[in-house]
Amino acid sequence: MKKIEAIIKPFKLEEVKDALGEIGIEGMTVTEVKGFGRQRGHTEIYRGSEYTVDFLPKIKVELVISDDLLDSAVATIVRAAKTGKIGDGKVFISCVEEAVRIRTEEKGLAAV
Repeated sequence: MKKIEAIIKPFKLEEVKDALGEIGIEGMTVTEVKGFGRQRGHTEIYRGSEYTVDFLPKIKVELVISDDLLDSAVATIVRAAKTGKIGDGKVFISCVEEAVRIRTEEKGLAAV
């Protein structure tokens, strides 16, 4: 099993969710996060004063899937989340040793 963590722009969440649903991926965890990458935030002017916004609002989408769905899931996320502008986000992939469904105690892919 693999865990995908995708950091995307907030307005792209519905597009990513719908695109993943089209390829048969239903379960995911979504968290509102803040951060910055190469863009290092930006400056804004509020009531005549300039200030720096270091941490920009982002959405973190997490999903655990079988190894055979990995390539199509990553490609789908990238296609749906891409705007072509700086700050589109990142996708991180890691291995998952085990998963357990608490209610039924199922293990492995059955738990996902």
